Amino acid sequence: MADTNEARLRHQLVANYDGLIARLTRRLGSADFAHEALHETFLRLDRVTDTALVRSPADYLFRIAINVAKDRQRAQTYRVGVSEVDVLLDVCDDQPDAARVVEARSEIAAFKCALAELPERPRQVLQGMSIEGVTAQEVAARLKVSLRTVENDLRLALRHCATVLGRTLVRRPGGPRLRP
Repeated sequence: MADTNEARLRHQLVANYDGLIARLTRRLGSADFAHEALHETFLRLDRVTDTALVRSPADYLFRIAINVAKDRQRAQTYRVGVSEVDVLLDVCDDQPDAARVVEARSEIAAFKCALAELPERPRQVLQGMSIEGVTAQEVAARLKVSLRTVENDLRLALRHCATVLGRTLVRRPGGPRLRP
């Protein structure tokens, strides 16, 4: 067999297996973890090149095993436990399902049709106050009408939209609201 680094390291691992396990167990605190690290080290030996001679194969193997153990410990800290997975899977999904999306789009289309059926001024009042969030005073100033006219146009527009959408208009403090 050629005297390559890989061959020397494999020979050292086989010859000094028990000594390496004992050192790793003391260092890592677990015999099982030491065995896993040394087995992973054995698998990594095929990556060793001959560009530079390994002078201390036992120390080199020990260092590889320690690095493997550190990599595994680091990977363990990023893993999520079973109870944490259960908690993550139990999170409520706030996204609407397909039926709700279709229903909402249908209602929006019906509202747009009801809005289009309104006379110009009541439509502008409803759009200004309900959609754009403009105050009644600002709408009155914009349309050059009285505040009372804006209130009457809003009432007319809401009543019309409620009828078209099959809703009941409910009076509440702070203004009228639509209820299904």
